[in-house]
Amino acid sequence: MNTPPSPSGAEHTDRSSIRLGALVPLTRPGWVEAGRHLLAGLDLAVREVNDAGGIDGRPLELVVRDTAADPERAAAAVDELARLGVAAVVGEYHSVVARAAAARADALGVPFLCSSAVLDALTEEPTEWVARLAPAQSHGWRIYADFLLRAGRRRIAVATQPSVYWASGTRILRDHLAPRGGTVLELDATLTPEALCDALVDHGATALLLLVGHPEPAVPIVRAVRRDRRLAEILVGAPAGQPEFAEWAAALGEDGAGIPFLRYLPERLGPLGERVGKELRKRLGEAPSFVAFEGWDTVNVCAAVLRSHGTDRAAVAESWPRVAVEGTRGPIRFSRTPGISVWQWTWTPVQVVDRDPAEPDRFRILHAG
Repeated sequence: MNTPPSPSGAEHTDRSSIRLGALVPLTRPGWVEAGRHLLAGLDLAVREVNDAGGIDGRPLELVVRDTAADPERAAAAVDELARLGVAAVVGEYHSVVARAAAARADALGVPFLCSSAVLDALTEEPTEWVARLAPAQSHGWRIYADFLLRAGRRRIAVATQPSVYWASGTRILRDHLAPRGGTVLELDATLTPEALCDALVDHGATALLLLVGHPEPAVPIVRAVRRDRRLAEILVGAPAGQPEFAEWAAALGEDGAGIPFLRYLPERLGPLGERVGKELRKRLGEAPSFVAFEGWDTVNVCAAVLRSHGTDRAAVAESWPRVAVEGTRGPIRFSRTPGISVWQWTWTPVQVVDRDPAEPDRFRILHAG
């Protein structure tokens, strides 16, 4: 497994360093842009910890492993990081990958603080070893379903691909919408974009949700729908957040605007969030996504735990319910939540936003949960 140079500046030659393993999608088929933002947040926080004297004088070292959206690769990375003596593993964006990492961390007794993945069932059974910052999929996607209802969209079509994550999202939407007069029609994303448009017309859909990968097949589907005059009034949505990133805007231009998605940010950042946001912008050369803030918050939590409970893995895992940390998006505390098998921050702020059609680089808040 190829290992990128440690971006935190602390190299393996420093035997006194405290190692944090970091799982990040940095190559295809992983969502590379999300991985870049996640790593920027992780790395910035590590540098700030070290600039402030480290953990009781010992520097943090980020040991990065590229998961490339591959669950088996992620599980193998957790094995390797455990052998390297990391105090904890952090990161990951893709839910199915994070699930594999969480299962392996639980089996090995390695603390894992998941930054971004949202799948409710991150582990099969309740575990003390895993905590998560991102909101559970059921929480965020119900808020998205409420947005659809408020917008008067009740005949919902989903273009979907085979995946535990997409299947879970479809089920959440259907279970929430059905008692409120909504319907959910599943369309196979292997249909040609033209055939998919015909199906939307035939079923009288008022919204199409993209539960598919980016850029393929999301981009050609959006282009086809935007060009079909029969679908001029349909709402196109992407709850998983594809339009958050600049790559989306670059690929679709004006066609990519006006597509609501979920974002985990407050309406206004506080002083800490503002400061971190400015630093992330410098590093990324663009506005940071919520994923970059998730990365920073992850290391901030771990640093607080390591300062107060030491580097023993069992002690780190035992500390999750006692965490009380100010994050970039609000106070972070973990608790047990019904239906969630890991220690969960309940909840980060949740927004439904889109890119403004009049100014695609600007985001509009459409609904908040």
